[in-house]
Amino acid sequence: MRPVHVSLAVLVAAIWGLNFVIIDVGLEDFPPLLLSALRFALASLPLVLMRGGPGVPWRWVLAVAVAIGIVKFSLLFVGMDVGMPAGLASLVLQAQAFFTIGFAAVLLRERVRPVAAAGLVLATSGLALVASGLGGAATPAGFALVIAAAAAWGVGNVAIRRAAAADPFRFMTHWCVVPPLPLLALSLAFEGPRAVGDALASINLGGVAAVAYIAFAATTVGWGLWAYLMRVYPSSTVAPFSLLVPVFGMGFAALLLGEPLGVRTVVAAALVVSGVLLTQRAPRISAHVAGIRAARGLRGEAGAG
Repeated sequence: MRPVHVSLAVLVAAIWGLNFVIIDVGLEDFPPLLLSALRFALASLPLVLMRGGPGVPWRWVLAVAVAIGIVKFSLLFVGMDVGMPAGLASLVLQAQAFFTIGFAAVLLRERVRPVAAAGLVLATSGLALVASGLGGAATPAGFALVIAAAAAWGVGNVAIRRAAAADPFRFMTHWCVVPPLPLLALSLAFEGPRAVGDALASINLGGVAAVAYIAFAATTVGWGLWAYLMRVYPSSTVAPFSLLVPVFGMGFAALLLGEPLGVRTVVAAALVVSGVLLTQRAPRISAHVAGIRAARGLRGEAGAG
């Protein structure tokens, strides 16, 4: 990846890492499905200023909207609401990197280089190190819901890659139009009209700020940049950057919420960053190894001659 694109990928990880802290704040004011509905309703507002369609077939708009907008975020928000702490949720959700690479290999025939696979394993070992020190912080239901959200994100990433939108921000804004009404219907059905009404009646500045950040920073900017990177590079190149999200998430939690950062977390963060860097070196390392093998083959042929 070009340095500017690496910087954009890291910026997305930072925005999404902070987003878990903001979601935790937002869930204090809104039921999870209502929070998700409000998030996408606001994120779709820039469409008022746009002319024309999404620039890709509507089937891809609907595929991404359902997989990510409705399924992924519903499962994530509900999972956090029923017992998945923000830091742990940001960690477990990164299983999406495996789902994305697996789905892309099967559906898009994308090849995963051995060096990239090694980097992914290294980064995952860092996440596992953090998870092993969290004890019984999460409920089984919350854990299962967030894993399911990670799988839905993987499906959505493949759809984003397949759509290959020339204007990722236009594409992202159009798919944000789809989730609000289905999510509101789910909120009314499962959370109840009373809970929805009470949340809207008692809305405060903190709740508004939380929804605004989730809608515009995490969705408009974050997902717009993510869709752009997914269009330019293979899924196996972009997806590992999401493994940096819990590093930023735990860092922001320590900075803003006073959560402690122990030696285990620092070591784990170093493993994750090293693994992600290794995935980005994979093309150069593979090319170098191929060059060495080719040179050896030519020398062998010369010797035989």
